[in-house]
Amino acid sequence: MRNKIVAGNWKMNLDYSEGLALFSEVVNMVKDEATGNQQVVVCSPFIHLHSLAALANGYTNVAIGAQNAHQADAGAYTGEISAKQVKSTGAEYVILGHSERRQYFGESNELLAKKTDSALKNGLIPIFCIGETLAEREANTHFDIIKNQLAEGVFHLDAQAFGTIVLAYEPVWAIGTGVTATSAQAQEIHAFIRAELAAKYSQEVADVTTILYGGSCNAKNAAELFAQADIDGGLIGGASLKSRDFTDIVKAFN
Repeated sequence: MRNKIVAGNWKMNLDYSEGLALFSEVVNMVKDEATGNQQVVVCSPFIHLHSLAALANGYTNVAIGAQNAHQADAGAYTGEISAKQVKSTGAEYVILGHSERRQYFGESNELLAKKTDSALKNGLIPIFCIGETLAEREANTHFDIIKNQLAEGVFHLDAQAFGTIVLAYEPVWAIGTGVTATSAQAQEIHAFIRAELAAKYSQEVADVTTILYGGSCNAKNAAELFAQADIDGGLIGGASLKSRDFTDIVKAFN
């Protein structure tokens, strides 16, 4: 049975006290209202990680994640934070290859493969993001793009190492563009991804890999999206900054 995960990506939002206040609201609401076996992961800015990990201690279904990590364990990389440092805060997850990192910071599949290796070596669970832009979808190359991102980013791993990874599909073309991805479109890509995993590793590996939907998921469409056969949860952006909205998305698995 695949793990069902709702991961919140706070991005570059919330100062220290605001982050602690939001997280306290979220964990208490989830505790009171979530009745399923879903896992909640909050991916905060680095400044919050240690404190949130301490607050999450004791909640078996709540974990903390970072939004990025460097590929080296240490060195002269001013402003960067390593997977080893992230792990030392008590965080368990790390987002890698988010579309904003690929777009704004030029992160390549080759670099992300190294970051994935570092995360795994240091005991973190990567949430590895893949997805196509509007131009790529309109050119009908989206399946090739996703196939390449998988091949160059994570398919160098053996089946055992790959088995610890969570994937997240981001339809970049449907994020902030005014174009909406339907649940059928999302399911089509998720099914394609799972087929690629089966072809590379085995059907068994494909069947147990959690694949999150990283599009514009909200409290209104979460239940429909999560009901799709190959969608195992969501990577939530803006809605994760509002405790009520985020909790309602988590409750879609109730």
